[in-house]
Amino acid sequence: MASSTSAGGGRAGDTGIGRRVQRLRTELGLTQRQLAEPEYTAAYISTLESGRVRPSETALRHLAERLGTSVDELATGRPAHLATELRLGLTDARQLLGAGDAGEAAELVRKLLVTAERHGFTAERAEALIALGDCALDLGELTEARESFEAAELLLAGEPLPRRAAAVRGRAVAHLLAGELRYSCYLLESAIDELNRSGLHDPDALALLHSAAIAPYMDMGAYARAAQSAEFALALAPSISDPALVARMHRGVARAMIAEGRVAEADASLTKAQELYRQLHIRTELAHCHWMRGYVHAQDGDLETAESELRTAREMLASKRAQLFTAQVEVELADVLRRRGRCEEAAALLGRMLDGIGAALGPERGAVHAAGAHRLLGMIADDGGAADEAERHYCEALSLLEHSGAAGDLADICRLLGDLLRREGRTEAALDAYRTGLGHRPAPGTTTLGTGPAEPSL
Repeated sequence: MASSTSAGGGRAGDTGIGRRVQRLRTELGLTQRQLAEPEYTAAYISTLESGRVRPSETALRHLAERLGTSVDELATGRPAHLATELRLGLTDARQLLGAGDAGEAAELVRKLLVTAERHGFTAERAEALIALGDCALDLGELTEARESFEAAELLLAGEPLPRRAAAVRGRAVAHLLAGELRYSCYLLESAIDELNRSGLHDPDALALLHSAAIAPYMDMGAYARAAQSAEFALALAPSISDPALVARMHRGVARAMIAEGRVAEADASLTKAQELYRQLHIRTELAHCHWMRGYVHAQDGDLETAESELRTAREMLASKRAQLFTAQVEVELADVLRRRGRCEEAAALLGRMLDGIGAALGPERGAVHAAGAHRLLGMIADDGGAADEAERHYCEALSLLEHSGAAGDLADICRLLGDLLRREGRTEAALDAYRTGLGHRPAPGTTTLGTGPAEPSL
């Protein structure tokens, strides 16, 4: 028979294992000798149960077999199959999120997260945090989203970047929605560079990061980079294993195509994305496809179709309480209504978004679309002869955009403000506004609303 020291594989003990062995032995009505024989001694079991020795792998297998449990459960205290149950629960939560029930999905994820933390499941805990961040994005809770993604990145700090890509992408999207475009680009570019330097050619991770980079690039006026990311993502499509990621990629590249005047190709990409989302029953992303199609048709001047698509997106998102995304769609819908001559309807739609503590949009919550709402209200006031009110809205929009890096929108608002100031006879102020705008070069597809503006003529 083996001695207690050799059987234990060392002198360091483990009271957790010892307590579990004692509990299970007692529940089965076994004596220490009955549990030990024929390989070990009762003295060894007594030493192990008191926590003065840690069992070797061989001893763990012997004890687990005699106690009717698994080696992992005996060593860690984790119930058998718990990791599988956690993963199944996260799959259920993802299905709820895809169906648009972000609140219910978040409640389920929080319960799973507590279980994962209690039993030390690092991978499942990270997945739960990423899922919780995605739920918070849908609900417009950007601070909670950032914190969840940051916590997931911290847990996975020692893992290869492909394992961390979803957390990086989520954090970048949260900063994008808050209007922090430069930092969003920085996060994504840093991750892409790290992937390229390390030689980890992971198609899914690269497609995820490049697709996410298109929107902040476009808002910042980095059109060449946006087009390059779109081409990379399209080239990776045949190698991507996740159909939801393929759909997201097609949705992302559509905006870059618009900037190059490739309207038919943009529409084709969105058609592919919509078909995949329908097959996968992902309702929220399907709503985003209708939203993007509305944007594409608005840029192309087909306002009737744009209105129809945006109303569909609005209805789908509003029914699932996606407040931030619903408000952003409503701003774009208001732009289409104004361009169709329905200014009163547009103003009424915008009126409730910007006022009060519970405003749907603001400096740290959809800042670019908040600026878009002020832009539209300024244009409506300007057309109605209310110059002071128009100037106030234009200045509010400019203030929101100055720190966001949204180049196309900033150029547009500077042109509008400059034109207003020039008509009022305030030439020097108008020149200042024009000079600010001339530092940015808008193009089709690079402004949040409407078509790319003409450059001001001094």
